[in-house]
Amino acid sequence: MSNLESLDTIVSLAKSRGFIFQSSEIYGGLSAVYDYGPLGVELKRNIRNAWWKEMTQRHENIVGVDAAIFMHPKVWEASGHVAGFNDPMIDDKQSKRRYRADILIEQYILKLEKDGKTEEAVRLQQALDTAGTRKSLTEDLYDIIISNEIKAPDSGAFDWTEVRQFNLMFKTAFGATASEDDAVYLRPETAQGIFVNYKNVLDSTRVKVPFGIAQTGKAFRNEVVARQFVFRMREFEQMEMQYFVEPGTDEQAYEEWLEKRLDWHKSMGIRPNNLRFAPHPPDKLAHYARAAADVQYHFPIGWQEVEGIHNRSDFDLSQHQEYSGKKMEYFDQAQNKRYIPYVIETSIGLDRCTLMVLSDAYRKEELDGDSRVVLKMHPKLAPIQLGVFPLIKKPELQELASRISQDLKEDYSVQYDEAGSIGKRYRRLDEAGTPFCITVDFDGLEDDSVTVRHRDTMAQERVSIAQLPAYLSDQMKAWETPTD
Repeated sequence: MSNLESLDTIVSLAKSRGFIFQSSEIYGGLSAVYDYGPLGVELKRNIRNAWWKEMTQRHENIVGVDAAIFMHPKVWEASGHVAGFNDPMIDDKQSKRRYRADILIEQYILKLEKDGKTEEAVRLQQALDTAGTRKSLTEDLYDIIISNEIKAPDSGAFDWTEVRQFNLMFKTAFGATASEDDAVYLRPETAQGIFVNYKNVLDSTRVKVPFGIAQTGKAFRNEVVARQFVFRMREFEQMEMQYFVEPGTDEQAYEEWLEKRLDWHKSMGIRPNNLRFAPHPPDKLAHYARAAADVQYHFPIGWQEVEGIHNRSDFDLSQHQEYSGKKMEYFDQAQNKRYIPYVIETSIGLDRCTLMVLSDAYRKEELDGDSRVVLKMHPKLAPIQLGVFPLIKKPELQELASRISQDLKEDYSVQYDEAGSIGKRYRRLDEAGTPFCITVDFDGLEDDSVTVRHRDTMAQERVSIAQLPAYLSDQMKAWETPTD
């Protein structure tokens, strides 16, 4: 797992260094809604850009769209969200707090594991995995909670309501004179924007099956139990790609995308031992899925999903064909036949991915009686890639350092810093995840060289100013994921 014992460490660092803030904090905050600060917005943007490059620029047959958040209400009827987008909820009668029943059980399993009650944890996990096969899902979850005497985390009471389903979509009115008949929903996922534009993409481009459509954007879910920082929020961002294939080729395409997506997470500098696949059992598949698996990361809260890969069959296009009356068939000229394509979906939560990067990069190191906090993230993701310092506040050093900073800003995100001791400046940028710091000293005025300090090892090298661009480019490309 990561070097963290608790997410609280990242929450504290995120606020103090300007990664992530509680939304509307001066008014007491808004539950499960967060704002990204100066460093956070850059980290998030870098992750998004890395994903977009991987999914579109590196594929000849994947294009992008940016669908609107507001969509026709029938979209959500066709997708099944109006009738079936629910979470199982249970209320503590004493505190009036509401909990998601399956998560409540998962937390109890984690407690058993920490207490060394492994056999009991395994037994309970098996019961959770098979919930819905004995009676209904809500009844099975309620029976597990009652039979294991799981108490409310906040009040400690054992006084529960029945488990019931709660729809997660935000409903609002559309238009200045809106009535109940004009009700629309904030989208709970971005995928449907791709499906309803499938024919538009076919008609306006030269793509042929197999091909993909990628999209990033905000989604909204009225999570009753929103917790664990940005892991589960009511407003979040998704990065999704729907890959359209000929029926019969879907199983092979699904397996290929499984490996591609796991490899991508590793290429982001995430330690391989913190990543794994978690296939969904056949009886736990979503209504639209023929197969599904999660890429999970080992957070301090346990193994959790960061990305889902699904074989969605032809469910979505068939549903939209039925509800809209518009043909969603693809005409395969080479084979002279028509069919509704199957869809392989890759869906990753950008906010969860950001939390994963922060968690995996975090280190606290002891240094000869001192200590430092450092984020050993991939240089291409770092919100500040280079720090440039004059050794001391002398005009000639400041002038040269400023010039170097300006010259490098064309290719890198650079922060010029002359405040405090050189050691304190290093520590500040270590906490920001900055991979390289460049120090201008008096020797450099004579020989046109600078000292480059490496974040991960703290090793220092003298490099000529003329060679800096090539040197930094080589170092960025040569970076390898730390194993510690």
